[in-house]
Amino acid sequence: MFLKEDCFRLGHVSKAHGYKGEVSIFLDVDDPYDYKELESVFIEIDGKLIPFFLEYIRMRNNGYAVVKFELVDTEKQVNLILRKDLFLPLEVLPETEGNQFYYFEIEGYTVVDKEHGEIGTVLGIIDLSGNPIIQIDADGKEILIPKQDEFIEEVDRENQILHISAPPGLIEMYLE
Repeated sequence: MFLKEDCFRLGHVSKAHGYKGEVSIFLDVDDPYDYKELESVFIEIDGKLIPFFLEYIRMRNNGYAVVKFELVDTEKQVNLILRKDLFLPLEVLPETEGNQFYYFEIEGYTVVDKEHGEIGTVLGIIDLSGNPIIQIDADGKEILIPKQDEFIEEVDRENQILHISAPPGLIEMYLE
C-alpha cells in the first residue's frame, strides 16, 4: 500500500464525460503528454490511496484528458471519484538534473539570493497560467520570485538550498 508522502499529486478528476463511465481528468504537471501511456493511478478516497487501472486515455488540450477506468461503468461509480485527487508514486518520476526541479521537490528548501544571502524558505510554487512563481516565507513575510531559468543559479539537493539571483529591487520591495 502506497502512502501519500511516497507519491506526488498528478492532478484530479474534474467531471464526468458522457454516461459510460468516462471522466475528464486534469493533469497538473509541466508536460501532460509525458503521461499519455498511463496505465494506473491512485485516487484518494476517504484519506486512502486506491489504485485505479485505465482502459484508455485520450489526451486533450490544456492539460486535460478523457479517461476510462476499469470497473467504473456507471454514473454512480463516476460520482464516487469526481473532484478527487490523482497520485502516482514518486519512483515513476525521472530524476531531475542541474537547475531543473519538480515543484514539490523544492518545498522547504532554504532560498539564498546572490545579493541578499539567505532570505527564507520555499513554501511552494504558484502556477499562474504557465508563469510559475516561487513562494518564499521570509520570517513571516511573503516574497514571490518568478521561476525563470535566468533567476535560478543552482539547486543544491544535498543541502536543500535554492540559490537564486533575483531581479534588482524585487526582494527590497517585499522587505521594506
